[in-house]
Amino acid sequence: MNSVAPADYHRPHPEGAAKSWDLYSGRQRSAYLLVLFLVGTSNYVDRNIIGVLLEPIKREFGVSDTMLGLLSGLSFALFYATLGIPVARWADRGDRRFIITISLTVWSLMTVLCGMAQNFWQLALARVGVGMGEAGAIPPAQSLIADYYPPDRRAKAIGIYMMCSMAGYVIGLIAGGWIAHHHGWRAAFFIVGLPGLLLAVATRFLLAEPRLLPQFAIEAQSQEPVTATFRALFEKPSYRNIIGAMVLYFLMAYGALLFTASFMMRVHDLSISEAGALFGGLSAAGAIVGNIGGGIVTDYLARRDIAWTARLPGWGLILALPLYQVAFMAPTIPIMASALFLASIFLTGVIPPMFSALHAVCGSARRAMAVAIAFFFANLIGLGFGPVIAGSLSDWFAQDHGSADGLRYALMTVMFTFIPSGMLMLRAARTLGNDMED
Repeated sequence: MNSVAPADYHRPHPEGAAKSWDLYSGRQRSAYLLVLFLVGTSNYVDRNIIGVLLEPIKREFGVSDTMLGLLSGLSFALFYATLGIPVARWADRGDRRFIITISLTVWSLMTVLCGMAQNFWQLALARVGVGMGEAGAIPPAQSLIADYYPPDRRAKAIGIYMMCSMAGYVIGLIAGGWIAHHHGWRAAFFIVGLPGLLLAVATRFLLAEPRLLPQFAIEAQSQEPVTATFRALFEKPSYRNIIGAMVLYFLMAYGALLFTASFMMRVHDLSISEAGALFGGLSAAGAIVGNIGGGIVTDYLARRDIAWTARLPGWGLILALPLYQVAFMAPTIPIMASALFLASIFLTGVIPPMFSALHAVCGSARRAMAVAIAFFFANLIGLGFGPVIAGSLSDWFAQDHGSADGLRYALMTVMFTFIPSGMLMLRAARTLGNDMED
């Protein structure tokens, strides 16, 4: 991305600016997107580093896989999901730049506190705090991107932004695994949490908020009631189906897959640093191809038929299932790695079109709320219960098959939710054209 001098950041171009995206040049948009990408990366590093630290935490505190699922899932997702709604309500009329700055400060501090935990429940409580802070990350950021970019360039921008999820996942796995291997799991939390405090300062001064200009300001009294927002969104079949698909997607992508590094350690005897590096590297490569490719292909197809923003992820989710099954059944590391790489392309490639489909039907006055509602259900059910379901299944299968195969069979079982997730997106494609709203 091109850099922009600080003095240029807030120099809008109001002449003929009928829409908010007319305010900014291409260089400015790229600069804002870079800042949001870095914030999002911090978000996902602090969220996902727990995945590579589960094994040493399990050994130190002597807890079951079910308890690890509660730690990595429900303890984080409960407040993350519930606080997302009021924060998004604020973001739909307030200063989104300020909201993101405060949220980044909170989750960074709470990540540092995770490293100070002296027992399992202190760690779980700190994870609740991380979830509370991160509730103000993605909905305001996506709302800003939708104001920075016109609709026909939005999917690619969202695709680039959502690569932050995989960038954070990869950094959390690789850096977290290496730090934990050499300095212990507590040091990993310290080292990834502290830089977020510096980034919060930069965010406050480098992002632009178009609502600070009179013609794009939103008066508090002009915002529709929450009940009206819910009714307007859920009356649309496309929105309902997208929400259902996201819930099932998160059940796998941000839930069960948290155990992938543990799977590599148990089944293929990799060390914590080796598992983190392998899974992180595969995920990074897959995300680059998936997010950027998915965004470009979606923008191209959507110009012909907007329904492709839902149709493309529908087929992508269905095709991901056999690849993950091969990965978890693979007898050797090369076969497993090849299948995981291909699967991650599909897993990340569906994200840009899924969110583009959501933005197409939500309306500009409900963008942050539409995303927050989606994340409320997707995170509370998917992220909240995904690790718990996978962990519980792992404990159950382990009674007859041992710890390694128990986790293998648990992950393979949860992966079947790719099918209904994909089918829901295909159903959304049928009504997307009729449900569109500027």
